[in-house]
Amino acid sequence: MAEEGAAGRRGERSEEGPAERGPGAAFHMFVLMEDLLDKLKLLSYEEEALRRHNMRPLSRHYFALPTNPGEQFFMFCTLSAWLITKAGRPFEQPQEYDDPNAVISNVLSELRSFGRPVDFPPSKLKTGCGEQVCYVLDCLAEEALKHTGFSWKRPAYPTEEPEEEEITEDDAELTLNKLEEDVAEEESDNEENYIDLNVLKTQTYRSNMNDTAKQEEILQSTTDAAEWNLEVERVLPQLKVTVRTDNKDWRIHVDQMHQHKDGIDSSLKETRGYLDKLHNEISRTLEKINSREKYINNQLEHLVQEYRSAQALLSEAKEKYQEGSGGVTERVRVLSEITEALEKVKQETEEKGSSMTDGAPLVKIKQALTKLRQETIQMDIQIGVMEHTLLQSKLKEKSNMTRDMHATAIPEATVGAY
Repeated sequence: MAEEGAAGRRGERSEEGPAERGPGAAFHMFVLMEDLLDKLKLLSYEEEALRRHNMRPLSRHYFALPTNPGEQFFMFCTLSAWLITKAGRPFEQPQEYDDPNAVISNVLSELRSFGRPVDFPPSKLKTGCGEQVCYVLDCLAEEALKHTGFSWKRPAYPTEEPEEEEITEDDAELTLNKLEEDVAEEESDNEENYIDLNVLKTQTYRSNMNDTAKQEEILQSTTDAAEWNLEVERVLPQLKVTVRTDNKDWRIHVDQMHQHKDGIDSSLKETRGYLDKLHNEISRTLEKINSREKYINNQLEHLVQEYRSAQALLSEAKEKYQEGSGGVTERVRVLSEITEALEKVKQETEEKGSSMTDGAPLVKIKQALTKLRQETIQMDIQIGVMEHTLLQSKLKEKSNMTRDMHATAIPEATVGAY
């Protein structure tokens, strides 16, 4: 297909700056996005891809402008997986929580397996928009169309019957008859005081006929000479004869054509010499350029061979770099996991160290010991008071008992004496 070469050239120029690619390079992604949308519609992406994931259809510039990076990246991954599957390659549908680096590396490896060049870093696809995203999806869509057997054909335009247009008369339309009438009216207005030559001929012919008829009657003039002179002076301005030049006359056109031909011939004689001289100079310059080009090609043939070999080495190095970049992304992912685990261990050690070096528990213990001592002293005092009270009660009870004993012994003695 003719579009495959164009897509390859788009991929080769994806890393060039706008200054190198021209002023319209900034709008190239919009054209690429519109072509991609047409190809997706040809593949029926709305019925097969979007309805399965409950997604909305794409707009004309969905991947060309950044709106929602997360949603755009998930849409890019979903469409890439669907297009790769549509192209006849098994590809697992990515999920929302998959590693983006792994998904991108898998998509780019499939794109390279189709023979499409990838001359941009994989990080350009993480944003989910831009010229690189449109380029990847466009290449995958072309491969899917190729796998389905689609081919571009010339557009078939419907035959339309010519409609009969009704010619309406317009007052503003200029016709030949109206033009002649207008010219005649203008000439009649401008030449009221002039006598036409044809009118003068008819008048002279009529006057001659009248003169021949009345020649016999005129025998002698009765007009006064002074009156005759006054009448001549009065009529003299009206006796001017003008011959009108008609621009529509073919003779005037022929004269103009001869004048123009003579002018062209005279100008051609002057310019032919300059043109011949310029032609000779250009031919000599082209011969010099051809000879110089041959000489330069012969002199720089070994440099051209070296350049080609260097370009081949560069392409090999790029391929090795692309192969190594996939392993680097995997190692970066492992490194990120190890770094997260290390951060957790550091946080736990810091918490334990802070708890060991903190003096607040020791202060609390000392305060508790002092409080216990105070409570012990108070308890000792209370115990002493209680012992003293108990001793007094015992002594009092003992004295009471002795008194009672003495009280009972005295009457018995007295009774015995009596």
